[in-house]
Amino acid sequence: MVKDQEVERIAKKLDKMVHKKNTDGAIDLLKELKNMKMSLDTLQSTRIGMSVNAVRKQSSDEEVQSLAKSLIKAWKKLLDGSESKPEEKNKGGPSLQSSSSKDSPGSSDSKKPETPKTPTTPTTPTTPTTPKCTSFPPVPITTDSVRTKCRELLVAALQTDDDYKTIGADCDTLAAEIEDYIYKEFKSTDMKYKTRLRSRISNLKDQKNPDLRRSVLCGNISPELIATMTAEEMASAELKEMRKALTKESIREHQLSKVGGTETDMFICGKCKGKSCTYTQVQTRSADEPMTTFVLCNDCGNRWKFC
Repeated sequence: MVKDQEVERIAKKLDKMVHKKNTDGAIDLLKELKNMKMSLDTLQSTRIGMSVNAVRKQSSDEEVQSLAKSLIKAWKKLLDGSESKPEEKNKGGPSLQSSSSKDSPGSSDSKKPETPKTPTTPTTPTTPTTPKCTSFPPVPITTDSVRTKCRELLVAALQTDDDYKTIGADCDTLAAEIEDYIYKEFKSTDMKYKTRLRSRISNLKDQKNPDLRRSVLCGNISPELIATMTAEEMASAELKEMRKALTKESIREHQLSKVGGTETDMFICGKCKGKSCTYTQVQTRSADEPMTTFVLCNDCGNRWKFC
């Protein structure tokens, strides 16, 4: 049977390809997975299915897409088969008992005098429960009330408008995966965990930033990526432009010594390496000492001095 470490190694490589948006070499990793005999425990512990599915969405190579689909289909059969076995056992038990009692009524009566009371048991399989449609990879399960509430809030944020219906996205699965990645990073539901969740929820609900929500629903932004993005990365294009304008304004206000200074390209800024500078000279020491030169970078606002 395949070792979990080998599957985890391949999963990490596939995840890196998705983050870098470069799936070159993915076909070799998928072929390696195809030659492995996969177990249900390995699928659930390594979550290799999510990595393969993400590569399938990211890659434009038809061979990669086809091989990824075949792997997911084969693993899904393994998952469905494990869920149907307990039901087959329950269905098979009562039928064997009833057939044995019909074939040999004398022996059953002599050995087990209480068998006439057993007709109540066959009534249970007469109403078989229909198995729920399971998604692949399996949705991370939790019994923690805080985590469950956070997932519900994420679902509500993803369903802010009707885009999820048009796209056909499974908001419950997406929310569970996003929350699971955040929980794995902090290993608890402390204040850092809650702060990270609040920022995801507020940005996904933002009516002025629908592109972020649609990208998550479409799969362009993976659950793992949205779980780790910074506030600047999640911001809308309008907000990014506003922040850029405010930064330029603050730099302009910071350039107080520019008035009366002399522009030159003789200096190189140590911060942005630009040459657009303004310098002023001030006598800060005694008259027989040289003047102190103050230099200001016109591009980034960096200031320095030398004698």
